Amino acid sequence: MSENEDFPAYLQDSKAAYVLSNVAEVVERILTFVPTKSLLRIASVCRLWRNCARRVLRTQQQLAWVSASGPSNTEVHALCNILAEEVEKVFLLPKTVLAMVDCEAFNGQAYCYRQNEAKKSRHSPDAVEELSLLFPKGCDIIGIASPGIVLTPSGCCSSPPQEYQEGEAGFAVMFPSMEGVHIKPFHFCKKSISPTALKEAGLVENPDLRVVLIFVYEAYTSGAARFLSQILDPLASSKALVAGGLIESVFSPTRHCCAQGAYGVVGLALSGPKVQGASVLLDQDISNPKEAEATIRRLKAAKIPERNTLGFMFACVGRGQIYYNNQPNVEANAFHKVFPNTPLFGLFGNGEIGRDRIIKDDYALGDTDSLQHEYTTVMTLVHLG
Repeated sequence: MSENEDFPAYLQDSKAAYVLSNVAEVVERILTFVPTKSLLRIASVCRLWRNCARRVLRTQQQLAWVSASGPSNTEVHALCNILAEEVEKVFLLPKTVLAMVDCEAFNGQAYCYRQNEAKKSRHSPDAVEELSLLFPKGCDIIGIASPGIVLTPSGCCSSPPQEYQEGEAGFAVMFPSMEGVHIKPFHFCKKSISPTALKEAGLVENPDLRVVLIFVYEAYTSGAARFLSQILDPLASSKALVAGGLIESVFSPTRHCCAQGAYGVVGLALSGPKVQGASVLLDQDISNPKEAEATIRRLKAAKIPERNTLGFMFACVGRGQIYYNNQPNVEANAFHKVFPNTPLFGLFGNGEIGRDRIIKDDYALGDTDSLQHEYTTVMTLVHLG
């Protein structure tokens, strides 16, 4: 049976229909302009279109994101309010999603490990399930809430990033399946951590590990420091770049093995020959825009390509506008000045994880001091081929 035999009969009389049912090169070119969700629907029209759609999907390896800032005029968070609509427009098939939202507006029993029963939730118990339904089956979602958010507006890599230490804000970065890049999510609590679990997550005994993004919740609970050292100590002696922070709560993935208030970590382990990373630490002594820009400019030494590169900013809640003599958006502006075509995302948290580190090919440059800090900002570049 030929590929066009199951093409709708009522379209087979026109010349355009003949081309669309027989000329794969034309069909494939047209489908490159179709968002992924529509592309998946189109794939059911006929065999030719299905095969063309599959080839197009294999070429869509560009990162994408949706971001939003409030206040929302509905009962749901500003990010959730637009996510369903914006996901319809993306040109990739998400394999992994990293979502961050402000903890003040995004709080409730359906979302968080840290719950405030006295505070009325704005969200329904099914909200997390609804979020997962927006993405393909099997897509891994890491969702965290923190006191402040850093985001680049949706639509353009060159849009100036914004720091939101107050008010409603959030983003979802979507990673497709990419050749030469392996992204593995992990989630550990005191009951699930073990040497075997760390190995299965790719955090130890993994020569291809390049970057680890890690987020700690309930970090000041008794026993949390010892728990965290079980993860960070092996990473500190590896060549991998490690960056992240201490956050307020986690809303995805859900875990039922620990009681309310238990500590844990979530994150992403990025491995593969096409992954590159670099980070610099803006310490407590850096307190003006010129010093911030000069420190961020050191990331240029990594010579990381612009395509498929993300910036991550993990800052202390004690920094930001007040830290810079009431000047807003200082560090995000400095990053944008140095890397005008790289989107920046991140958070303001209760502690920072990272250090000066450049990872490229088979060598690492940077200090080997502690990975944990206070009143600092970890500015990071991550390239995915």
